[in-house]
Amino acid sequence: MVTSQADVKRNGVQDYVSLRTTAAIIFAFTVFMAWFFISTDNITFIEWHGLFSGIPMKVFTLATLVSIMIHVRIGLWQVLTDYVKATKIRVVVQWLLNLIAFAYVLVGLFVLWGV
Repeated sequence: MVTSQADVKRNGVQDYVSLRTTAAIIFAFTVFMAWFFISTDNITFIEWHGLFSGIPMKVFTLATLVSIMIHVRIGLWQVLTDYVKATKIRVVVQWLLNLIAFAYVLVGLFVLWGV
C-alpha cells in the first residue's frame, strides 16, 4: 500500500502512480492544444500571445513541463537499467539525460514567464 508519494526512496508503486499521473497531465495538455488549433481559424501572434499570457495557462504549461521531466526521468531509468548493464556508463548517461530534461524545464520557464 502506498503510504507517501513524497518519499525519497523510489519503489515500483510510486513509479507507477507517478507515470500515470504525469501521463494524464501530458494528455490533458495535448488535448487542450489540439482543441485550440482545431477551433482557431487563423492563428496569429495575437491569439498565441493571448493564450499563453493568462496565469492559468502558464500554470498548466508549467505543470506539463514538470510532468514531462518526471515522466522522462522514470522512463529513462527503467530503460537504462534494463539495457545498459555497465553501471558507470548507465550513471553517466542517466545523469546527462536528466540534466537535459531539467534544462528543458528551465528554458520552458524562461520562455513561458517571459510572455
